Amino acid sequence: MSTLLEVSGVSVTFDGFRAINNLSIAIGEPELRAVIGPNGAGKTTFMDIVTGKTKPDEGKVLWGERSVNLLNYSESQIAKMGIGRKFQKPTVFEDQSVRDNLAMALANKRGPFSVLIWRPTDRDSARIEELAAEVGLSERLDDSAGILSHGQKQWLEIGMLLAQDPRLLLVDEPAAGMTPAEREHTTDLLKRAAKTRAVMVIEHDMEFIRRLNCRVTVLHEGSVLAEGSLDHVTGNQQVIDVYLGR
Repeated sequence: MSTLLEVSGVSVTFDGFRAINNLSIAIGEPELRAVIGPNGAGKTTFMDIVTGKTKPDEGKVLWGERSVNLLNYSESQIAKMGIGRKFQKPTVFEDQSVRDNLAMALANKRGPFSVLIWRPTDRDSARIEELAAEVGLSERLDDSAGILSHGQKQWLEIGMLLAQDPRLLLVDEPAAGMTPAEREHTTDLLKRAAKTRAVMVIEHDMEFIRRLNCRVTVLHEGSVLAEGSLDHVTGNQQVIDVYLGR
């Protein structure tokens, strides 16, 4: 497994508060990784830095085989390089059908203007069916996204990101607000996605992380406190003190 993303010695301060403190973390391709930690540990800021939303004060964020420093690129350029991000609240086009949402994501892969003039080919239509099957929405393709359950909207958004064919998928608290059955389906979906790409999941739900059955990175005060299997990190006394003991 080769290293896809390497964050090295990164720090960022907001109004005197050090949100990220000499953070170093790497993820391979393919790999599934969970990132946990108390509120304020720097989990979301870490994702903001990787996607170009926040520029750190120091450090490097190296990407791909050529070790390109992402800090030199804009959010849209980074997205085009193959980094997809799913925020906690699903952002789908509620008035459009599931099929149209997936079609727009496919069109958007080719650039913002192509969405206006794009007509799906047979190959595109087959890919849309494939994505719907992958996320478990084959039966809902012609329904408007607005009537889907919260969990189904999350799956649709993951499908829209997969349509862009990212090499790294960043997923923020996917289990929040889901039913147990939806959570189970979501873990299966992320595990499948991670067979062919890197997937990083920020999550608080320990049962969800246990089902992911992957390497876990624990952040605390903006740096890595522990890393390893879930059993390894949850047995770490420092992790118990700062996170699990609360």
